[in-house]
Amino acid sequence: MPKLTEKSIEALQPQDREYVVWDTEVIGLGVRVQRTGSKSFILMYRRGGKKRKHTMGPLRVGYGVKEARERAKDLLKGLRDGVDPQEAKAEERQALTVAELADLYLELGPALKPEKKQSSWDTDRGLFRNHVKPLIGRMLAREVSKVDVATMQLDISRGKTARNEKTGPRRRSVVKGGKRIASMAVAVLGACYQWGIETGRVSHNPTRTVKAFKINRRERYLSEKEVACFSEAIAEFEREDPRMEVMADAVRLLMLTGCRKSEILTLEWAWVDWRKSCLRLPDSKTGAKVVPLADAAVALLKRRWEAGRPEPDMRGHNSGERPEPKRRSPYVLPAMKGEGHYIGLGHHWEKVRLRADAIARKRAEEAGEHPDDVPTLADVRLHDLRHSFASFAIADGASLFMVGKVLGHKQARTTEIYAHLSDDPVKQVANRTADRLSQAMRL
Repeated sequence: MPKLTEKSIEALQPQDREYVVWDTEVIGLGVRVQRTGSKSFILMYRRGGKKRKHTMGPLRVGYGVKEARERAKDLLKGLRDGVDPQEAKAEERQALTVAELADLYLELGPALKPEKKQSSWDTDRGLFRNHVKPLIGRMLAREVSKVDVATMQLDISRGKTARNEKTGPRRRSVVKGGKRIASMAVAVLGACYQWGIETGRVSHNPTRTVKAFKINRRERYLSEKEVACFSEAIAEFEREDPRMEVMADAVRLLMLTGCRKSEILTLEWAWVDWRKSCLRLPDSKTGAKVVPLADAAVALLKRRWEAGRPEPDMRGHNSGERPEPKRRSPYVLPAMKGEGHYIGLGHHWEKVRLRADAIARKRAEEAGEHPDDVPTLADVRLHDLRHSFASFAIADGASLFMVGKVLGHKQARTTEIYAHLSDDPVKQVANRTADRLSQAMRL
């Protein structure tokens, strides 16, 4: 029989049962013709005295006789080196993709990381779902290289995975890209691979030598004038709509306590220690913690407590029956509608900071300043209120150690981002001392 050619293979017709036409150039290579007419290349070989058949793939554009012969020669060479193509194929089928490794990590990983909070796992899940899986999820985990990870990071930073989709009535799914998200995606992928190494599922971590984007930490500290602008803005919203009181008090508590947004929004009355004037939070980003309360914060909480005093519910009240009191919400900041705690602060804050910015510009104009010379308040984040609390404390002479205690930092290096702020009070001490000495020296 002559050797296989493209023309001879094309002339092969299906029969009542499948058959194989063998090549005379590469022994063991053949074309299998099935009853349906489909054609594929196969390789017959012996392993341990037994015949084995390996399917190399269907005949298609770009994969003809020439390519099949080269592939067959490689497989036969590997066989001489001890690599069985059938066993390699079975191992390939069992190999985990990046998506499968990520799913196992999210499911089984908490067992090796019991101290990692559920909110952090939720963040990881979102990074995998929105960024990692769409870009490299289908790749075999063992085949991912440094270049693949670096390319993924670059694509995320450029917004390739960003989207803004409508998911239902008055609901949207907004996924953002950028360098910060890209760096986070690389970090979570690296943690996943490290877990895979520890559990024997992969043998390398392709993120190890990838240089993550350098993220400049954004620091924004409010001045007393800027705080006053925000205070006036939330007061205006209160006057315009009494329901906005819960929003206004949420902002005030963030300013007066230095707490994180989640700690204030989920605050329950059961966690307020009136006798010791503190909050006893059963959980936070750093675990359970005690937050000291200033007199102004205590006064605000007392006002809300009195305003939320249950009143008799007269609906359906028949004469002679004692009316049932309304149930007080367990939350300090209850939802505007329905049960649960207030959740609309992020949306309302957008309007508050624009209003505060307008107030700041108006005040500057009234003072004879050009409005464009005033730093904008339109980009102030809610977390900047926590930064500002720290800056006011340090400016008042508090040590980094004490500020860290008030903010609930577990590690000293977390508070060190405020270290440069301590230069101002130090300089004030130096100036006061030098003034006295200069007077004594009659300079």
